[in-house]
Amino acid sequence: MKHISEKTKNKKTTILLTGATGYIGGRLLKLLESEGHHIRCLSRHPKFLDGRVHKDTEVVRGDVLDINSIKNAMKGVQTAYYLVHSMAFTGKYEETDRKAAQNFGKAAKECGVKRIIYVGGLAYSGLPLSSHMRSRQEVGNVLRASGVDTIEFQASVVIGSGSLSFELVRALVERLPVMVTPRWVSVLAQPIAITDLMQYLILALYLNSVGNKIFEVGGPDQISYRELMKEYGRQRGLRRIMISVPFLTPRLSSWWLKLVTPMQARVGRSLIDSIKNPSVVKSLLARDYFDVQPIGVSQGIASALRYEDQEVMETHWNEALSSGNIRMSWGGVHFRNRVVDSQSIYTESPPGVVFKRIEQIGGATGYYYGNWLWILRGFLDSMLGGVGLRRGRRNPKSLRVGDVVDFWRVLNIEPGFRLQLQAEMRLPGRAWLEFEVTESGNGSSIRQTATFDPVGLMGLAYWYILYPVHALIFRGMLKGIVSNKGH
Repeated sequence: MKHISEKTKNKKTTILLTGATGYIGGRLLKLLESEGHHIRCLSRHPKFLDGRVHKDTEVVRGDVLDINSIKNAMKGVQTAYYLVHSMAFTGKYEETDRKAAQNFGKAAKECGVKRIIYVGGLAYSGLPLSSHMRSRQEVGNVLRASGVDTIEFQASVVIGSGSLSFELVRALVERLPVMVTPRWVSVLAQPIAITDLMQYLILALYLNSVGNKIFEVGGPDQISYRELMKEYGRQRGLRRIMISVPFLTPRLSSWWLKLVTPMQARVGRSLIDSIKNPSVVKSLLARDYFDVQPIGVSQGIASALRYEDQEVMETHWNEALSSGNIRMSWGGVHFRNRVVDSQSIYTESPPGVVFKRIEQIGGATGYYYGNWLWILRGFLDSMLGGVGLRRGRRNPKSLRVGDVVDFWRVLNIEPGFRLQLQAEMRLPGRAWLEFEVTESGNGSSIRQTATFDPVGLMGLAYWYILYPVHALIFRGMLKGIVSNKGH
């Protein structure tokens, strides 16, 4: 690519990243660290990044509304990513966004920053824009006016687990078998997968000096929100009926969203205001500057769901309960679309002894508590055409990845430390059971985590109706492991 400098790619620089605790910034952080650059994260709450950054990554306390803190963070920085916004701010967020961008641009200019990289919103110029979209475009203008070369990527819907627009689509499809939809569901968008947006953001580091540039980025598909929801439903095995009505205003839509989704009414209204206009790519400039081949909507949704599985399985719940992506409720912790029940117990037995008991679960050993309930569950599963308990185990004492344990399969095993099982019984969703053993004092701590990915209202109903039974069984199982009781 003539616009990408190989010499620049081999030169490691200092990069300032804002928004590292957010959706796009959090994904970008890991990629930047893998590129080998020196990363400095600006955060109002540095503690939120504990355990999430590489040992060589700096985290400095600062606020884009405090210009002195920005200047302190920008010392020695060559490129700065501006990935913050104030949509959930309780005051006039347009003024807050404007002031923050002015501070950032001024500080960058005074500190000798060579380039600012920013993600804005994609919308047709000349059409009446929402306050949110006007603010996003104004931020780009303010950064360019600072005198620092600014690369702005204007994106439509971002498809990825955790993206605001993707989570809106997910919540609506999962929870509403019948949807009364306003006109905005027919508006065209050009979604981009988060993985493709990440490629653009990384490659922008290595662009030759090109001055100020605005790149409109999107995938190959121009699609309405209605079609987007249908595709998500297809991949989740959900059939949804959509009835269009002309009279749901953005304000009414935002309160409706608050009733059926986890989204705040203010954020929902800002989002609805923003998507009432088409957001499709008109400028093909990005093709000339970047060797990126974006994937389509179907692939993007499939990739988002796969990544979410990986993210959920890698999460350590004893460390994550304070995360902004997690909310508490009766029945467990909600993380993305998953519902999680996590509990722990202490035992004086050493970790190696405890893990051997866990590794022998199922088969002839049983489940350490309420085995008649597990037998009943296996019988019902067989009646429904499932695998039941008849498969048993390959080996009564040891497990390896891929092994069958009754109606479970071993997804991952780290000897002496962690065992992850994935359910293969008939369920209105997907389920996992994880055990983690760590040394604690003179003994061990066992953390047991049950995770359920409900499909539609039937899946949620299944979890909450059976939650008291599940809670009883899982607590009993933990106590049984500690007391080493089998049948």
